[in-house]
Amino acid sequence: MSVPPLGSVQERVEYRLKEGLSPVHLQVENESYMHSVPTDSETHFRIVIVADAFEGRRQVQCHQAVYGLLNDMIGKPIHALALHTYGPGEWESTKEAPASPACMGGSTDKGGRVH
Repeated sequence: MSVPPLGSVQERVEYRLKEGLSPVHLQVENESYMHSVPTDSETHFRIVIVADAFEGRRQVQCHQAVYGLLNDMIGKPIHALALHTYGPGEWESTKEAPASPACMGGSTDKGGRVH
């Protein structure tokens, strides 16, 4: 894999997934605003990815492939991923991934620290 560009966390995630899986469809959404984190955080992401590499594979195998590409970003800066992985055949019949649930926990103090 070539050297990832400097940029936002979202841009780096998109770059790695494109380089590593050559998806036919990719959505990376920063959902940090839905959680108790400081403004402009990039810690919570929803990823919808359709790749030939996922065709006929179990969901856990698809998720492992994504985690493998983002491994050094998990924990810091990425706190949470909502993964929706599909092979092209499965996506053709679905065309829509479920929405993420509302955040149920944590709050921040005036210093922006999460409790």
